[in-house]
Order: sequence, then structure tokens, then C-alpha cells
Amino acid sequence: MKKLSSSIVIFLLLAHVNLYSQKANKNNYTSLIQEEVGDLNNDKRDDRIMVEMDVKDETGPLRVQIFLSQPDQKFKMIVSSTKLIESQYPANKKGEHNGNPIPGLFIEDGKLKMLTNINDRKSSYEFRLNKNNFELVKISRVIWDGRDTTFETRIDLIAKTKVEYEQVTGSEKLLNKRKKEIKINALPKIQDLSFSDLEKF
Repeated sequence: MKKLSSSIVIFLLLAHVNLYSQKANKNNYTSLIQEEVGDLNNDKRDDRIMVEMDVKDETGPLRVQIFLSQPDQKFKMIVSSTKLIESQYPANKKGEHNGNPIPGLFIEDGKLKMLTNINDRKSSYEFRLNKNNFELVKISRVIWDGRDTTFETRIDLIAKTKVEYEQVTGSEKLLNKRKKEIKINALPKIQDLSFSDLEKF
């Protein structure tokens, strides 16, 4: 019986230490990288998006938090994600920078947008607010060939379509336009997405 009691005590101590560690890590996101203010839910009150970095962690992880304003003028956090944006110095790169700028989050016409530039491929992700969830609804991408042509992609997750085409600088004509249907069961929620998930679309 003593042995069992000791095991329980040790387990509880370890659980407490782990819980404390998790709380401490959350509090290390002390460097504000970006703050965006605007109306995300059409209630004529400003909501807030914050991107913060954990400066104590050598990998430089980033946290995205989204707060919606409430009738009592207080903010309610509805999203907190540490996987949406890649760490600045990922463990797999052994101390090297990931080579890409930190994505920007913006509020435009009541929609949440995230702009990324991953390996010179520029992407725009649009999310809509639905029942306190931000759902990914549109993706647009462009990559330049370094001369006079861009290769562009437009994905509509509601219509379940993907359109790809090329465009020559100075011309409005779309070349080699291709359209296909994509399979999707449900619109992805921002809190479930990682930066690598976004790149797979």
C-alpha cells in the first residue's frame, strides 16, 4: 500500500511540475511582433489580433491570439495558436533561420487575412468568422519566374475549386488556365491549422 501511495504522490508531483512548465512557457511570449485592430464580427467594436514571440526559447516560436470585443467592452480570447506560424529557428534547421519573413495578419472588410512568403511563393489566406471559429475559405498564391511571368493559383474552399494560370507582366490575359474540383469535407479552422498544413493546399 505504501508503494502505491508513493507512486501516486510522485505522479501528482510530476503532473504539477508539467502543468507549471506549460503555464510558464505560455508566459514567455513577451515580445510583441504585430498587433492588428479592427472589426471582425461586424458589431462596430474593435477586435484584436496579436502575434508574439517566445524570446526565451532558442527556436523563436510565435503565438497568434485573436480577441473579440464583448458588450461589456472587455476582450474574449477565442483563438490561441503556436503552430500557425513557423518558429524562426526550427529545431530541424539546427540553429539556422527558417529563411522566410514572419507572416502578417490583417483585418480587411471584416475578414481575417494572413499573408505569407515561403520560399518566394507569396500566399494570401482568408478566414471567415462562423460561430466563434475562423474558417479558411480562400487561398491565393503567386510565384514569379524571375523574368516576366507569374504563376498564380486561386482556391475557393466553399466552392471546392482550384484555378491555376500564368500571366505575363503588363498583360491582363490569363494563359494556360486550368480549373479543377478539390475534395474537402469541412472548412479548416484556424486553431487546427499548422504552417505546414497551409502549404499543402
